[in-house]
Amino acid sequence: MKRLIKGALLPVLAVLLSACQSMGAFPTTEAQVAASEPQAPALDIQSWQTAEGARVLFVASDALPMLDVRLVMAAGSSRDNGVAGLSSLTSALLGEGAAGLNVDDISRGFEDHGAQFDVGSYRDMGVVELRTLSDPEFRDPVLTLFNQVIATPSFPQDALDRIRTQMMQGLRMEQQVPGPQVKKAYMATVFAGHPYGEPSDGTLATLPAITREQLVEFYNTYYAAGNTVIAMVGDVSREQAEQIAGQISQSLPEGGAAPPQSRAQALTERKHEHINFPSAQTHILLGNQATWRGNPDHVALYVGNMVLGGGGFASILTDEVRQKRGYVYGIGSGFSAMASGGPFQVSFKTANENADDALSLTLKLIDDFVESGPTETQLEEARTSILGSFALGTADNSDIIGQLGAIGFYDLPLDYLQWFNQQVQNVTTNDIREAFQRHLVPANLAIISIGPQAPEVKAVGDDLQAGEQGGVVDGEK
Repeated sequence: MKRLIKGALLPVLAVLLSACQSMGAFPTTEAQVAASEPQAPALDIQSWQTAEGARVLFVASDALPMLDVRLVMAAGSSRDNGVAGLSSLTSALLGEGAAGLNVDDISRGFEDHGAQFDVGSYRDMGVVELRTLSDPEFRDPVLTLFNQVIATPSFPQDALDRIRTQMMQGLRMEQQVPGPQVKKAYMATVFAGHPYGEPSDGTLATLPAITREQLVEFYNTYYAAGNTVIAMVGDVSREQAEQIAGQISQSLPEGGAAPPQSRAQALTERKHEHINFPSAQTHILLGNQATWRGNPDHVALYVGNMVLGGGGFASILTDEVRQKRGYVYGIGSGFSAMASGGPFQVSFKTANENADDALSLTLKLIDDFVESGPTETQLEEARTSILGSFALGTADNSDIIGQLGAIGFYDLPLDYLQWFNQQVQNVTTNDIREAFQRHLVPANLAIISIGPQAPEVKAVGDDLQAGEQGGVVDGEK
């Protein structure tokens, strides 16, 4: 709690400091100015490699009597190899059975010791997580069970049939609502021909054909020790951490790292896809392949996007499209960097009668921002917001474990958090403008929509650009 309060007060303290200095209360020094700016937490990240090839990142923390473990593998849906849903099904079946244990045995084994076990599957990665008390009385039996689960997953046929049915029911339900449909169509369009364009949760055609043998093969290939990052945070010593990581590594299948995948390519012309759907609103996604993990322009794009559409009510898109015209209830933009690519995406939904105007204005605003970049005032406001909240990114162990997993998986430097913080402080309006111009061509943005009618792009006049009141925000009078 103290950390949260301290992080929230930092921007306020900086304002008070400036006010006192302006009144001559005390002289300004460079040290005082530096101290007034929120700094990234200095994590003592220790790293090594196990004998089986797993990379380990460890942060000792006695803030809580807990140990958090996260295994991150290059085992996401981009490794499905044409069998959409294979990675998701593999991940979902972990914990459903192991040698000599059924799902109830596993569930009770963790719960009886106050531990939490979880799994997840994304486009880049598969994740296995464990949270346990750090006292050896509780920790040791939990780790024994955890290692048994990852060493001998049984992928029982009855569990496969049950979870497959649940996933297929979910896909059928998605056909009744617009949001999931337009998101999948967006990824399929922007990443056409690339594994990122395939649906992570499978299709009604691919799921029924997946066999238990395919799950076993996928697990043995992509959950191998040499393809794994072991992130640990908690109240254990370095010696204990090495022992725990070694036992986990030995429990995983033998094997090396998955080969890197080809970089996704940006669209070189505009694509406009529309899904007919009987709804009172039109959902619209705009975007293109625009970045990747390790992009040297990452910070400039991140900060610039805070000005354009990622900063909530302070962003240009929200101010112009929602506040001044009332075309949409909410609108936002973002860059999502992954190992082999990452989309820039703008999303909003609007009343059908406002769809043309909302789309046209949004495209115009993006075009203007790419051409001119942010003003100095906009940059400083975005910088203050980012730095003021940055310390909260490692407020507790669960936050830290997420940062460690990403640093290890994407092979980022151990001081990445400090580097990012410094880059935010140093980035200029020119850096942002040039970065956007390198990675985003507004004329090539895909336009994906779902609703009764495809929206049309119209010319945006100067009077509308200046803030002429348009439609009414859906649900507001």
